Amino acid sequence: MGGDWVFEAIGTRWRLTTDAPLSDPVRRAVALRIDAFDRDWSRFRPGSVVDAVRASAGRHRMPDDAGPLLALYDRLHAATAGAMSPAVGDGLEHLGYDAGYTLAARPGHRPAVDWGAVGWDAPYLVTAEPFVLDVGAAGKGYLVDLVTGVVRGFDEHRAGGVTVDASGDLVHVPGPGAAPYRVALEHPERPGFAVGIAALDGSPQRRALCASATNRRAWGDGLHHVLDARTGRPVADVLATWVVAGSALVADGLATALFLLDPAAAAELAAAEDASYVRLDRGPGGSGHRLHVSPDFPGEVFA
Repeated sequence: MGGDWVFEAIGTRWRLTTDAPLSDPVRRAVALRIDAFDRDWSRFRPGSVVDAVRASAGRHRMPDDAGPLLALYDRLHAATAGAMSPAVGDGLEHLGYDAGYTLAARPGHRPAVDWGAVGWDAPYLVTAEPFVLDVGAAGKGYLVDLVTGVVRGFDEHRAGGVTVDASGDLVHVPGPGAAPYRVALEHPERPGFAVGIAALDGSPQRRALCASATNRRAWGDGLHHVLDARTGRPVADVLATWVVAGSALVADGLATALFLLDPAAAAELAAAEDASYVRLDRGPGGSGHRLHVSPDFPGEVFA
């Protein structure tokens, strides 16, 4: 008999499914890893590194797991000409997505400080002015990878199947002989309908799936969580993305970055990161829809 554990953490629903039973030590280790990540990175909890960066300029000691996360943000910041940035928190809070969940937008928009001018002298982030750090675009996927590593670190889970699903951002490591794991891609404007199905077979570039959509974490007309950091404005022309990659960190980060590029540049970035994707755009003039699908996307897409 395998394990199946459903719980709430960092404001979302998690599901761990394993071929071997989930022991109490595994559950404790997972809970501690998630809590440590949240204490370090959340902009909704006092005492995090985000609070320090918000409070003053200077050299800020970052968590030990910061390297891969900040390296990805550096690549995506460059690939999007500054449109994607972990300095976008000021813009989100200006529009009401703040620690108090006021959800009340102030007039205008607030562009992010230039992430390219922020120094990374590991383990220190070197800032010239205070700003609100927000790693929400890639952090949840990264945490899914970290939790998968915690579970796989226990002897009983090293060889069997493990699936870590944080409300749709997931890693699937199949057990021997397991069939591909099929996941429906929900239409953002038609709940209960899918635009396609992704099939994760556990091969190096097909073990993680992450999605982003403007109907999630939305709080008003045209107000949602995907901002262009250069302007502080929510994007309008892309409705949803689904990315399959070798890690949930890359899949999650790309799921946001692909909102911020034209179709040709999006395809080029996904190829550079060894990822495949589906993107749903508004049609010309704002009517209808247009699907963009990378040729190597594993699964089916319904035209």
